[in-house]
Amino acid sequence: MRRRVVITGVGSINPMGNDVETVWSGLKEGQSGVAYTTIFDASRFPTQISAEVKNWNITDIGEDAEIWKHRGRHSRFAAGAARQAIDSSGILDSGIDPIRLGVYLGSGEGSQDFNNFTSMMAAGLENGDFDIAKFTKKGLEILNPHVELEQEPNMPAAHLAGMFNAQGPNLNCLTACAASSQAIGEATEIIRRGDADAMISGGTHSMVHPFGVTGFNLLTALSTNNDNPTKASRPFDRLRDGFVLGEGAAMIVLEELEHAKQRGAHIYGEILGYGSTADAYRITDIHPEGRGAIGCMRMAIQDAGLQPSDIDYVNAHGTSTTVNDKVETKSCREVFGEHALETPISSTKSMMGHLIAAAGVTELIVCLMAIRDNVLPPTINYENPDPACDLDYIPNVARETKCDVALNNSFGFGGQNITLVVGRFRD
Repeated sequence: MRRRVVITGVGSINPMGNDVETVWSGLKEGQSGVAYTTIFDASRFPTQISAEVKNWNITDIGEDAEIWKHRGRHSRFAAGAARQAIDSSGILDSGIDPIRLGVYLGSGEGSQDFNNFTSMMAAGLENGDFDIAKFTKKGLEILNPHVELEQEPNMPAAHLAGMFNAQGPNLNCLTACAASSQAIGEATEIIRRGDADAMISGGTHSMVHPFGVTGFNLLTALSTNNDNPTKASRPFDRLRDGFVLGEGAAMIVLEELEHAKQRGAHIYGEILGYGSTADAYRITDIHPEGRGAIGCMRMAIQDAGLQPSDIDYVNAHGTSTTVNDKVETKSCREVFGEHALETPISSTKSMMGHLIAAAGVTELIVCLMAIRDNVLPPTINYENPDPACDLDYIPNVARETKCDVALNNSFGFGGQNITLVVGRFRD
């Protein structure tokens, strides 16, 4: 019999707020964290809006700003969210063997120094030709090796291990928008098979920088509704024109059930099911028939030992792009069958934007809060029905209703699909 895995700690820093309760309160009220971009000058970009973290600093968790000044934006967010999760869990006060505590994150690249990069490019350009020797020479003069190291996606996991003396398994995956959900699924499997008793898991990312915005603009994936930022992210709405980039981090503490019970830990919920598939189709396009998404949801529901009719709420991937929302709707129809029209679905990306590698774990915590309070968060900006998106998207206003089991979808560029099923803990 496999070991059961429960969630005993949660933490979140994102555009809706800097702790779980603030974020949850804003989501229930249908607020928006989208505004004009301030991290860099986006005035000449096709997309000039984003969902930024606001009014948060590493000193808010008692860390030394001098020590962290060269560490990536993603690492700082990760530290903040993990500190919340660790403190809420009390895991470090339990006497856990450090080698039985691990870290598994889904994290993206760190901060980029674009001023230095621009200077290097200017040095390398001569008479219209690019001189790699001059480009490299300038880089050796001005680049800080600590900053360059911090760009690596594995650094947040390394920092968390040091902060909390987590000497167990330490891994990071970067599977685009599915990354943190995949990290949670794989961390769950580590505990299930007995290789750890507890795992710090989640994700962190900020692509609100010139390279990130340029890349997604070239893919025509971002909304260009610059005149009305809070209305720009509109999943499943007929007038949707792309997603809004967000940033932040969220972390949870996963723990083997008996270990959690022995120390009297508060249990937020239980990981019931995990599904993982690949579209095996194209790099950026979801399979038009949703074969990966369908297989992923079915796998997670089967892993949970449930039927589709047992799902009380679906937190959709729901990016607000034309293709994703249509195909996710089609996939849900296939998976839920005769229950599709009565299964509530919402996309909280309508409020907080798309946190990319940190999106899945952030939305999983939303599912936990929905289960705790029996309240389903809305999809805001749903104003113009789309015939291709015809399910119950909890439009604009939160809904009070029974919620014992929630399903969370995360579908990433490259065709990575992750579904997690989380439930109210029942002994």
